[in-house]
Amino acid sequence: MNLLSVGASYKTAGVGTLERLTIAAPDIPALLRKLVAQPYVGEAVVLSTCNRVEVYAAVTGFHGGLGDICNVLAEESGIGANELAAHLYVHYDEAAVQHSFRVSSGLDSMVVGESQILGQLRDAYHVATESDAAGRLLHELMQQTLRVGKRAHSETGIDRAGQSVVTAALDVAADAFGGDLTGRKGLVIGAGAMGALSVATLTRSGVGPLRITNRGADRAARLAEAYGATAVSFDSLDEALADADLVVCATASTVPVLTAERLAGRSRPLVVLDLAMPRDVAPGVAELPNVTVIDIDGLAASRRALPAAAETAAVEQIVSSEVDHFLGWLRGTEIAPTVAALRTRAEDVVTAELRKLSSRRPEFTDEQRSDVARTLHRVVQQLLHSPTVRVRQLAAEPGGDQYAALLRELFDLDVPHATQADAVPQIGGKA
Repeated sequence: MNLLSVGASYKTAGVGTLERLTIAAPDIPALLRKLVAQPYVGEAVVLSTCNRVEVYAAVTGFHGGLGDICNVLAEESGIGANELAAHLYVHYDEAAVQHSFRVSSGLDSMVVGESQILGQLRDAYHVATESDAAGRLLHELMQQTLRVGKRAHSETGIDRAGQSVVTAALDVAADAFGGDLTGRKGLVIGAGAMGALSVATLTRSGVGPLRITNRGADRAARLAEAYGATAVSFDSLDEALADADLVVCATASTVPVLTAERLAGRSRPLVVLDLAMPRDVAPGVAELPNVTVIDIDGLAASRRALPAAAETAAVEQIVSSEVDHFLGWLRGTEIAPTVAALRTRAEDVVTAELRKLSSRRPEFTDEQRSDVARTLHRVVQQLLHSPTVRVRQLAAEPGGDQYAALLRELFDLDVPHATQADAVPQIGGKA
């Protein structure tokens, strides 16, 4: 099996396409089951955020795996295969490992260095594990991906400013208010993960008074209490909107929450940050007088708050070294079935010779036979120890797969194919 990652992000698709591709959290387990039921897909993890949808998979062939994943995404999104293909990026084997590490480090994010992606990856891995969709290869990849992300954020200053999509959006919003948000009346619609992050960021930015509304009133109340804000009933949304200067939309609604009819007739400026996916703000709202809408597309174009080049380079170096380490681990582990087969062959030879000895020397006592058996086993173990340790070391280096093939050829070993449960997929193989 090999690694394959397929996805679309703000880099390759507009908000409209991402909206159609987005997988709601409750629907991800069913999607995972559908993916691993495909002929060429053995394992899968699905990451769906406001600006990217990605599938990480262990596949038995590149073209077959890619076709299976694309067909499932096309069916789920309702986007034609040809149209969808124009928006997808594909990473295979080493490139898939590098991509996952760059994602967790924040290098591939809309706002470079944002750390929210780490939690989103952790959640995606957890769902895949709970759905029994992640096997040995993706367990290792996801665990190392999370570890690399933590290294990047703890060992460099890439997230020194607490960068996130929310902070970038507020930077853009501040321009509409002359560069200062202090004292602006804020309203956050939605009390999920993005809503909570928005409340925390707005509070730090000096926005206030701040109101929070959510269809689930209890959640809004708890969030408001934690940040000294005020929770308002969702039924009172129109009243709250009329009194707001800045609105952040971050709900999980499948239909727009803010429509042109709802916001028509504004006599004072209103800035709306639409951070939801699918979008919370209907297209016509941006055409209204006194209303400014900032959405994911606008943020992608602005690329605010990029970290210093030196810090980005430091993270790239971490990613590069960790990719080498991960590939070395895979190459080293791939030889394990061959080494095991060699040891089994040696044990079989010893066992056969002991049987012959017993038939030729029936006068040997049980104790004598045991002494001879222990001696033979020790000799075999000592002869194999250094070569097997060394071949594992050599196999971890680039091109190391040749050593496993050489052992199989020299000793005529029958080693099960890498699709066996205890075998680790080979990186760099061709479909």
